[in-house]
Amino acid sequence: MSEFEASRPGDLAVSLFCTESAPLRMLTPARLDELLSRFRSRRIAVVGDFFLDKYLDVDPALAETSVETGKVAHQVVAVRCSPGAAGTVVNNLVSLEAGAVHCFGAMGDDGEGYSLRQELTRRGCGISGLVVSDQLMTPTYLKPRDATTADLSGEHSRYDTKNRRPTPDAIVASVAGMLEKILPDVDAVIALDQVEEADHGVITRSLRDRLAEIAIAHPKVIFWADSRRRIRDFRHMIIKPNQFETVGRDHPQPGEEVAHDDLLRALADLRRTTGAPVMVTRGPLGALVSDPEVTPIPGVRLEGPLDTTGAGDSVTAGTVLSLASGASFPEAALVGMLVASITSQQLATTGVARPDEVRARLRMWQSQQEAASTK
Repeated sequence: MSEFEASRPGDLAVSLFCTESAPLRMLTPARLDELLSRFRSRRIAVVGDFFLDKYLDVDPALAETSVETGKVAHQVVAVRCSPGAAGTVVNNLVSLEAGAVHCFGAMGDDGEGYSLRQELTRRGCGISGLVVSDQLMTPTYLKPRDATTADLSGEHSRYDTKNRRPTPDAIVASVAGMLEKILPDVDAVIALDQVEEADHGVITRSLRDRLAEIAIAHPKVIFWADSRRRIRDFRHMIIKPNQFETVGRDHPQPGEEVAHDDLLRALADLRRTTGAPVMVTRGPLGALVSDPEVTPIPGVRLEGPLDTTGAGDSVTAGTVLSLASGASFPEAALVGMLVASITSQQLATTGVARPDEVRARLRMWQSQQEAASTK
């Protein structure tokens, strides 16, 4: 049993002591290779809000003026579709070579839903847990962009399709029932709550409560949750708030940071409240993990333009796969940070990372830590 398994889901006391235990010894290349080799046998279930990311590549040189309205008619030269939200987690799990990925969620009986299921199937994912209903629209991020511009300046305004009323209870119950049936055959469950409006997505209050119950009933399965608005409402599951969510600050200013002592106190309180480990992300500063003791994970220093869209989902995929492969929580969190540093450098797309890239990024991170230790 790993030290992580020994600590969940019981209420481990967390002190305000923050260990600075030699980060260079946290994860060696040989240890990383060991973990990565186990990814291929790990089985992960992802439950929550699956969106379709639909990119429209527009050629500005072909723009026309509408005869009827006099407005610009942008001309689309290519359409690209990719799973988004919970699908972004899936994309990274697949790219990191997870052995099996099973999807649980709900979508509309529409063209966007068809495209989303096709994209998940192309990635080798199990989609029998996706409920298709004419009571829903498939959540979609429509992303027009200039095909001739590779960086973020080529992005047009986005158009979002979301369901504007609560998700029917019967649909949520169906998703929960299918998820429970597969629990004996998975190593981890990732819950992704993307929709900001309460109970308008798949992760409703009733499903959160049910996830807490089944997490207690299945102690050998790792349960992990991430949420845009309600991360503090999950229980008996590992959660991944950012530094502001940890202290309950809703509207941080650009460049703002939470004072270290305030963050440690809030982390301890949150750990006691949820009854499960906590990983706090801190942007370029890295992360803090609560178990087996509060440990800082230094981030990777990056230069040049960045696109952090989906970075949190990259952290989730790398960390959960590592935990399921026997990593300690600090080791797993570092892998998650390495993965996110790779995807953040992929512009105008929700990027993914491959195992070889993670190996190279560990060497880069270690060089940075060595340089910092000699100053």
